Amino acid sequence: MRLLCLLLLVSSSLQQGSGLLLPLTNTLASLRPNNDTSSIHSLLRSSSLRSAARHQRRRGRHSTRRVPPPRHRQLSLPLAPGSDYTLSLSVGPPSMASSVSLFLDTGSDLVWFPCAPFTCMLCEGKPTAGNHSGPLAPPIDSRRISCASSLCSAAHSSAPTSDLCAAARCPLDAIETNSCASHACPPLYYAYGDGSLIAHLRRGRVGLAASMAVENFTFACAHTALAEPVGVAGFGRGPLSLPAQLAPSLSGRFSYCLVAHSFRADRIIRPSPLILGRIPDAAAIGPSETDFVYTPLLPNPKHPYFYSVALEAVSVGETRIKARPDLGYVDRAGNGGMVVDSGTTFTMLPSDTFARVAEEFARAMAAARFTRAEDAEAQTGLAPCYHYSPSDRGANRAVPPLALHFRGNATVALPRRNYFMGFERQDGRPVGCLMLMNGGGDDDDGGGPAGTLGNFQQQGFEVVYDVDAGRVGFARRRCTDLWDSLTRR
Repeated sequence: MRLLCLLLLVSSSLQQGSGLLLPLTNTLASLRPNNDTSSIHSLLRSSSLRSAARHQRRRGRHSTRRVPPPRHRQLSLPLAPGSDYTLSLSVGPPSMASSVSLFLDTGSDLVWFPCAPFTCMLCEGKPTAGNHSGPLAPPIDSRRISCASSLCSAAHSSAPTSDLCAAARCPLDAIETNSCASHACPPLYYAYGDGSLIAHLRRGRVGLAASMAVENFTFACAHTALAEPVGVAGFGRGPLSLPAQLAPSLSGRFSYCLVAHSFRADRIIRPSPLILGRIPDAAAIGPSETDFVYTPLLPNPKHPYFYSVALEAVSVGETRIKARPDLGYVDRAGNGGMVVDSGTTFTMLPSDTFARVAEEFARAMAAARFTRAEDAEAQTGLAPCYHYSPSDRGANRAVPPLALHFRGNATVALPRRNYFMGFERQDGRPVGCLMLMNGGGDDDDGGGPAGTLGNFQQQGFEVVYDVDAGRVGFARRRCTDLWDSLTRR
């Protein structure tokens, strides 16, 4: 019955004034609700590995095999349930529209999904995010994008249209006279942490809700993929992203509020609200604009689709730990800053900053007489871990508070469950682990972002991407109450 109610909620949407409300579904919802310790261990392990792989890919490093990085993007896509959030779109003409579920990703700027015929290598056992009917045929009302289009150039990292039309086998005389409109944009190759895909750019009708559709929406149809059977709705800063292709009232700002889950499917009782644009009366059902703390977006000339911000310090208890300098700026090569990312699970910090945070956290935990649980660290990929019972109120009070300090005097005090999660080991003994991770960056030769703010640390906050104002904001929310309030209005 609960699953039925959830499906009914997820299928609903609401448009109010200049804002649009859509439901986000955590991929945990596709799993059976249970508290099986081996399942939680598996989810923690896969999510920690995936977070590390995604961050390392962005820094030009690979933890396993080497793949030459694509010229145009550094993308890594979801690998495991429990790590990601999906939204549903409809594609095709109204009379023949088909639904497709895509991962929400603020770290990329392209909307793509599998199209028949579709071959996915090494995809056995991977979640399909509710796309049980399989890949869709390219929508009959869609058409290929021309090689001479600026959108084709944008998808190929601003490559000259002459080069793209040459790759599309447009004759030289047509290239010289700008007469290649009938030649399609060459296929796109995307590589990411543990896979890749080839896709064609198309344009057609895409619906976000019963009352909201874009007739000439640009998306990519993937016919071949490695290890990734589900598409992505890119929400990054770029002309091909989903928000950028909406009406001005919707494109300049969006926010989401991720429901806390602790990797337990039985806690996913409501969708996470995604708000495109601004709902005029939102302040009446939650924090007002003054309740948000805002930090400015940093320009990123190399990777303009990233939402990069400046992390200045991390507080553990009363101790304020200064962040490494490159977390506070982005240079001309696109190196530095912290990316606010819906598609990475755990926050990644440079190794020296993480070491000082973990050391101070360990010192406070030792002073409170917590003992290390090193076997849990080996099983989950998280550290440090301790013997800890979430039901012990005294133990909960002894865990030191943790806050992130961003530029602009924007302090985000994390709820305990966002940075220290309790769960049972496989032998049934309760433990808890620090839910931040070491992102490396001291000795490697990679560039890219210095850190990543993951979605696990964003739970229980409304996170506002105010592109028009050039800032990102945070406000504590009860996300289930926000969903209920908005859908009742």
